[in-house]
Amino acid sequence: MVLLDDFRDIVKRDEPLAAHTYFRLGGPAEFFARPRSIDELAALVTRCRQDDVPLHMLGGGCNLLVRDEGVKGVVVKLDHESFCGIKIRGNLVDAGAGALLSTVITKTAKAELGGFEVLVGIPGTIGGSLRMNAGGRAGDIGQFTGLVTVMDWKGTVHVRRRDELEFSYRETNLDEPVVLAGQFELEPVNPEEIIKRMRKIWITKKASQPLGFQSAGCIFKNTRGLSAGLLIEQTGLKGTKVGGAEVSERHANFIVAGDGCTARDVLRLVDLVRSRVAEKFGVELELEIKVW
Repeated sequence: MVLLDDFRDIVKRDEPLAAHTYFRLGGPAEFFARPRSIDELAALVTRCRQDDVPLHMLGGGCNLLVRDEGVKGVVVKLDHESFCGIKIRGNLVDAGAGALLSTVITKTAKAELGGFEVLVGIPGTIGGSLRMNAGGRAGDIGQFTGLVTVMDWKGTVHVRRRDELEFSYRETNLDEPVVLAGQFELEPVNPEEIIKRMRKIWITKKASQPLGFQSAGCIFKNTRGLSAGLLIEQTGLKGTKVGGAEVSERHANFIVAGDGCTARDVLRLVDLVRSRVAEKFGVELELEIKVW
């Protein structure tokens, strides 16, 4: 395969993806790339476009389900240090797409900058968080975002400014194939106040979510101002199992993977939940997780 020959230093074939996702499920990537620089990434992106090879950007794998048969094309993970930098200048924070959101939260809190603490307990990377506007009840990443650096299909880098960006519930208008970095505007805050907020949010999450289990966070988006978890719970589906997949007893909008679970089990359970909620409430639940 020419792709392997030309990018042999950064591309592997048939890389198991289960180890790269929170669900720990699914098959391999046909090609798995870990570029070490912007130039290598640009060359890979343009080659995928020229050869019509599917390109998938993998962040922390925390809101992703990979099918058992795996993924065709190239899966790219930006975990090289070139893509993981974090710089703080005054109240501005620059973070690469590969930087862990949890690391950015810790560093900004230590710098006595407030805002990102509302995202505590949310896993994943900056790139993935920007792509889906990660957040929770306390706020989302979009409200702090001033700039986003992206790469187009020609391998050209662009900076999208705030007036070009649209952030809504778990969605953005970032349609370029690659998110490279974000710049965030925070506010100086008393560190004790930051710690107090972080502790409060973390305690709430720990009490209400199955954090110690194999899962991918909330499976469905809230809809029409209604809590997806509450709709599922009121349908009586807590604890329902399909194969090794189970609707969490702690939070009905989480599906947890048990022994012998397959991606197919999760997808069958997703279909069951959707049909039961639609039947009882007339509400069509939309997936929050991505399925490859």
